[in-house]
Amino acid sequence: MPTPETRPFFDGCAAGELRIQRCADCARPYFYPRPVCPHCGSFNVAWFTASGDATLYSYVINHRPAPGFEAEAPYAIAVVQLAEGPRMMTSIVGVPNTPEALELDMPLHVRFERRGELTLPVFGPAGASRETSASRESGATA
Repeated sequence: MPTPETRPFFDGCAAGELRIQRCADCARPYFYPRPVCPHCGSFNVAWFTASGDATLYSYVINHRPAPGFEAEAPYAIAVVQLAEGPRMMTSIVGVPNTPEALELDMPLHVRFERRGELTLPVFGPAGASRETSASRESGATA
């Protein structure tokens, strides 16, 4: 469940925005949400909407479904490098979950999927229709 420190992130996901934080003193963006800049220790931090662009930094293909999640195995658990600099753990969608299809440094773009009570960011190949991800969010079919 969201905490006061993470509420803006989850509210952004529900609104279709990838929100991360930036330090107003050293100007460096960071992820995961926290009240103190991990780079300089400043409490002078603010939220902003990231571009949603990323590249695939690393991944593992999981062949067992996670309890409570509807994803069918296999699925890719990944670390992506956001265009703004920070890395985040996520899932990869819209591409086969094989080493041949998951190329390191491949361009990705954020999409949002509802998981229970929360909407979470996932990443798919850049250039894929953003209307498709909006349709998924609303439950419509493309």
